[in-house]
Amino acid sequence: MVQVCLNGARSRAECAHLPVSPRELAAAAREAVAAGARDVHVHPKDAGGGDTLEPAAVAAVLTAVREAVPGVTVGVTTGAWATPDPAARAAQVRAWTVLPDHASVNWHEDGAADVASALLERGVGVEAGIYSGTPAAERFRAWPHAHRVLRVLAEVTDTDPATAARTAADLLDDLLDDLREVTAAPILLHGEDGGAWPVLRLAAARRLATRIGLEDVLRLPDGTSAEGNAALVRAALEVVRQAS
Repeated sequence: MVQVCLNGARSRAECAHLPVSPRELAAAAREAVAAGARDVHVHPKDAGGGDTLEPAAVAAVLTAVREAVPGVTVGVTTGAWATPDPAARAAQVRAWTVLPDHASVNWHEDGAADVASALLERGVGVEAGIYSGTPAAERFRAWPHAHRVLRVLAEVTDTDPATAARTAADLLDDLLDDLREVTAAPILLHGEDGGAWPVLRLAAARRLATRIGLEDVLRLPDGTSAEGNAALVRAALEVVRQAS
């Protein structure tokens, strides 16, 4: 499975064609799904272009994207940068008027367990984000509801193309050792920036779910700038095809 991550915490300063508004995200999702993406991850934005978890913004994005790609699962971020206070972040989740199919929770962030519990209370699937180089796996393992997550996001923060795949392999080894006893959830492996394509190749070789999109990388495997999310999805599926 290839998930498309349409925008992330990036801004238009980094990528002039980054989809930001609900309408833009809907169009980007439609193109990415047509290119072969099977799941969508979005970051709702406020009027200034920053990530937000406010109910109205989340509802607007989810409604627009679902109309564009009916039947496709859609998830959102719960990153602490959007709402730094953990209690406020969990309260926003509980106030959502339109619910995503799933939401990512970064387990190295303070309040991750409370946010994830709020999601479960509302029937929203949890993607447990385990960043390389952090104590996230240990924190996640200690959560009594770890067995209930939808999937584990193995997120490689090493952006060096020469070392990212090795970092990813080490993270996978650690996850298999640490989490085998607490969850049977599938792993989605991905990298970012210079490490995105090496890590995606490893995911394809190991038959793992993966993701790609302007959140993770702005360039295609040949180093040229990606025109949009659909181009990145097509390139990712070609990597998967070559590995099969």
